[in-house]
Amino acid sequence: MIDNLKQSLLIVEDSDEDFEALGRIMRQASLDIPVYRCIDGDDALDFLYRTGEYRDITWVEPPALILLDLNLPGTDGREVLEHIKQDHEFKTIPIIIFTTSSNPKDIEICYRQGVNSYIIKPLNTYKLKKAVQTLIDYWFEVVTLPKQK
Repeated sequence: MIDNLKQSLLIVEDSDEDFEALGRIMRQASLDIPVYRCIDGDDALDFLYRTGEYRDITWVEPPALILLDLNLPGTDGREVLEHIKQDHEFKTIPIIIFTTSSNPKDIEICYRQGVNSYIIKPLNTYKLKKAVQTLIDYWFEVVTLPKQK
């Protein structure tokens, strides 16, 4: 949808390699939206709540979509997911877990907490590119995302 192109994506990913791979694929897909990165759970919560180093950033709107790794240093992705989905202001932001964990417990816990999708990071470059392209097509072209305040 055209309206989705005006919105942004927050990627919470501690791996520089994984973040760079995602960035390359998104550029190749001509995804023309602001993409922000947080390297751990505490950084993501600071970004959303405009605290810490983000306290003076007023020009950044809350993201339309969050791509969240589970295995983060400090506050991990499970805790970030739980915190966001319990917050009235942010619970409507769709969250996609993008992780190496195929643990059935992680999958169940994330869906119980309100995650919108759970994607296991493909190790194969072709499959990774296909998964990210599908994600972009679905979330930024097919669905209508909620407007954030």
